Amino acid sequence: MSDKDAEFQSLDELAAEGDEMDANTEANFEEIAALRAERDELRDKFMRALADAENMRKRADRDRREAENYGGSKLARDMLPVYDNMRRALDSADEAEQQVNKALLEGVELTMRELISVFKRHGIEPITPEVGDKFNPQLHQAMFEAPVPGTKAGEIIQVAAAGFMLHDRLLRPAQVGVSSTPAS
Repeated sequence: MSDKDAEFQSLDELAAEGDEMDANTEANFEEIAALRAERDELRDKFMRALADAENMRKRADRDRREAENYGGSKLARDMLPVYDNMRRALDSADEAEQQVNKALLEGVELTMRELISVFKRHGIEPITPEVGDKFNPQLHQAMFEAPVPGTKAGEIIQVAAAGFMLHDRLLRPAQVGVSSTPAS
């Protein structure tokens, strides 16, 4: 045989080599498909973990703000009777007592102003309805109903105690008397 014939492969050899290349190509495609599936699965897990971390951060931020704004609500609620008692002390003093106990009443008034100032610093605002205002069940608590001539049903006829809001939450509703006069 000549060197020329040695360079040429037989048809059987070429066919076997082609089959081997097809098998390698098929194995490569399967490997690529498996790698893509694994990549997609890992990408999905990563995106879910990222979303969970973001949700956790938002929840923690919301919880922190809520604790900051409303964490002292129990203490604030416990301080409201102090406010009520001081208001009653100031309202109960008639003209003669005001002259006799001027220094005492002035001290109570200054203490009351300081208490209101502390309330405002911490986001506690009073709800002070006026006689004649419309009753609002979101802000007021009806202590009694009475028919009062010259009023409309649902009007406030007496304010028993001021209410308070802590930021945007109701701490205590204003306690009021409401007219039950039927419409004529």
